[in-house]
Amino acid sequence: MNILNKIRKYTGVILVSVLVSVAGYVHTAAIYSNGTAVAKSTSVQIGTATNWASISAGSMHTVAIKIDGTLWAWGWNWYGQLGDGTIVDKLIPVRIGTATNWASVSAGHIHTVAIKSDGTLWAWGANVKGELGDGTTVSKLTPVQIGTATNWSSVNGGAYRTVAIRSDGTLWAWGLNNYGQLGDGTIVDKLTPVRIGTATNWASVSAGHAHTVAIKSDGTLWAWGDNVYGQLGDGTRVDKLTPVQIGTATNWASVSTGESFTVAIKTDGTLWAWGYNGQGQLGDGTAVCKVTPVQIGTATNWASVSTGSAHTVAIKTDSTLWSWGYNYFGPLGDGTTRMKKTPVQISTATNWASISAGAMHTVTLQDDGTFWSWGWNHYGQLGLGDVVDRHVPTLLP
Repeated sequence: MNILNKIRKYTGVILVSVLVSVAGYVHTAAIYSNGTAVAKSTSVQIGTATNWASISAGSMHTVAIKIDGTLWAWGWNWYGQLGDGTIVDKLIPVRIGTATNWASVSAGHIHTVAIKSDGTLWAWGANVKGELGDGTTVSKLTPVQIGTATNWSSVNGGAYRTVAIRSDGTLWAWGLNNYGQLGDGTIVDKLTPVRIGTATNWASVSAGHAHTVAIKSDGTLWAWGDNVYGQLGDGTRVDKLTPVQIGTATNWASVSTGESFTVAIKTDGTLWAWGYNGQGQLGDGTAVCKVTPVQIGTATNWASVSTGSAHTVAIKTDSTLWSWGYNYFGPLGDGTTRMKKTPVQISTATNWASISAGAMHTVTLQDDGTFWSWGWNHYGQLGLGDVVDRHVPTLLP
């Protein structure tokens, strides 16, 4: 059952036909720079811990790492995506294993992938299309090491697939490949990591629902996979089975892929978006799809951005938080459930440090290490100890 039908089943709400399958698929949580977390109709801190270091929102689950290197997870767990050895949902953060050397983590649709400080790669949860990369299609309830390589530098979980970069700048992908989203020139699923092309200068990569976008160390932007709404940004609606360069700009700094749209920031601090725009998730004030990158507003101080199913959240260099797009369950955090077609500031806080948008929830950290979350909370993905939606940032208890 896809996310749209699942939400219809449990809420009776007819949602948009296009939803994002990236980390944090259907809930919103945020962490203040102090490590607190929030999830409700007004800013509310999630607990009192101030040692949260990094966060990632999946479809309906959330994972995070503390500064002591421990791994924590909560929310939906039907496929073991939390990694605690059960398939029981968790309404509050639970520690995963005893390791204290987790370096980074990414929550996919219904699986999770992470890297330890020794450069090893680990995965758990659903494995329907080989998205874990262990050579099987058997789900795992606890983290399992993927291969023996010790030079993994970054990883990103998408919908039934995973993309990652090694310290040598090579790009790897595995899992679902029905639209060519792996980038290996085929539409054949892969059960283990396969190298994409021969380039050794990949810097960052983001896996959307069925498309992938990446940036090379020379600042060029590349995309491949599903392109029905122009989410690749190459001016067409034709799928691509291998990476194609988007435009000629060499100053792309970061990129995030949503369900069928893409948002990116250039080194000059400008914000750009393209693809599906039915809920205003591009932020250009319209609901018209764009097949090439369009600048959003005139601000030149955007620092980071994260895309959900049909909403977008971003932080400016002054550490203010902004959001726009779909808002039925409150993933924007502005205290309403009304869609926004242009960026709106969320709260008056000026210490937001990092952000991750799930399908319909958002999580963020403040510079004091506190954790905050908001949006859809049917499976406890906000980590607040209940299943009540929040419409404003709420601190993790």
